[in-house]
Amino acid sequence: MNLGIGRLPFKWLDEIVNLAAERIVVVDRDGIIRYINPAYCEFLGTTVEKATDQPVQDIIENSRMHIVAKTGQAELAAIQPINNSEMIANRYPLYIEEELVGAVGTVMFKNPQEWWEYSKKIQPILDELNYYKNNFEKGLTSKYTFSDLIGTSPEFIKSKKLAEKISVNHSAVLLIGESGTGKELFAHAIHQNSPRQHFPLVRINCASIPEHLLESELFGYEEGAFTGAKRGGKKGKFELANYGTIFLDEIGDMPLAMQSKLLRVLQEKEIERVGGQTPIFIDVRIIAATHRNLEKMVEEGKFRQDLYYRLNVIRIEIPPLKNRKDDIPAIATNLLRKLENRFHRQGVEMSFEVLNKLMNHKWPGNIRELENVLERAINVLEGTNKIEMKHLPLYLQDDQIYMNGYQVLHNENSQNNIDGIETVRPLKETLAFVEKQAILKALKITNGNKQKAAKLLGIGKTKLYDKCKWYQIK
Repeated sequence: MNLGIGRLPFKWLDEIVNLAAERIVVVDRDGIIRYINPAYCEFLGTTVEKATDQPVQDIIENSRMHIVAKTGQAELAAIQPINNSEMIANRYPLYIEEELVGAVGTVMFKNPQEWWEYSKKIQPILDELNYYKNNFEKGLTSKYTFSDLIGTSPEFIKSKKLAEKISVNHSAVLLIGESGTGKELFAHAIHQNSPRQHFPLVRINCASIPEHLLESELFGYEEGAFTGAKRGGKKGKFELANYGTIFLDEIGDMPLAMQSKLLRVLQEKEIERVGGQTPIFIDVRIIAATHRNLEKMVEEGKFRQDLYYRLNVIRIEIPPLKNRKDDIPAIATNLLRKLENRFHRQGVEMSFEVLNKLMNHKWPGNIRELENVLERAINVLEGTNKIEMKHLPLYLQDDQIYMNGYQVLHNENSQNNIDGIETVRPLKETLAFVEKQAILKALKITNGNKQKAAKLLGIGKTKLYDKCKWYQIK
């Protein structure tokens, strides 16, 4: 006969929970603790009375229970640092009559001794995790969160909310946006808000690495794989990012041959080092970014269609600064606060005239250009904390002449002299014209290949793209 659980006294149920679940906590949709058992409280150094009705993140170190209660996405066997130990946490969304009402969390192992016994069995994994932490902690962690993504424009808020919503999952993400819009900041924030946050975030710029080195950089190599190969071989970026996230910036510049190898990694979830014989399993989330039109590249045969669909699971478009002018004051103020720390200054502000100029500039270089302008201004401040027009770069002081000067010089209908007297054009106009002509000539020589043109001109590829936008060179 089934008597049902309702026949059990509450004290029995409480003790059963303590015995079976070890440490358990229940929160509501707002992340407020509604139940926590004594075993968990004892481990945390608190009491049931003190912990109940408090925000879970105030009671449990590194808790993500409030996030699971919002998203409804379970997080199983997640490593959670608590009290200088790394515990294994399970977090489940709590549904009652198909309505999400909160979340239930459990932590395995009742005491450090149990954890130690188990850790000996998984020592190889722990050793590798410690290797990551000790040797790559500074370079392979996320530096930004969603709170660092400044802006209130509808288009930007839409992108930010989508990024925050999907961050808790493991699907591939494709970030689309002009150079300097903050694609890398989005990648950092997504990783930081994900279950992979305690593992590495590895970043690689696909456009900055020579084609013949890209494979070994991504997948690593075995000892003796080629002349100059490091003794003992070397781990590639994908191995370093195992259980974490890899950010592939400028994915549109990846050579076709490498695209097919990347596709295999996404399909098979394994890599093979250069010169290696044995596949290596990897669990990595891919975040890719580009300023290029991948759909057009697919049509032109310059980007693999199957890879495009693999990467384009979740597409997030980041608007350029020119489309969110109302965000400029907040972004500029935030950048100034960061620059103040770097330059050991306090209370730096902008004049109304400067702010007005920033609001009306076209910002072809987006937020990166804005940061450079403000950094330059702070560098030349003298005896004042207020940025005036004289502290801005010359092209911003009179940006219309700088941006359109080449048009004046290139206008075949414009007069080169007045009453037979040859005129002298302003230096800014002349330099702009000469610079544009040099870029056009380099592109003509390289048949439109911007990477080769940038090498001819002795500048970086990203800088060349910015200048092409500046001068409206297609």
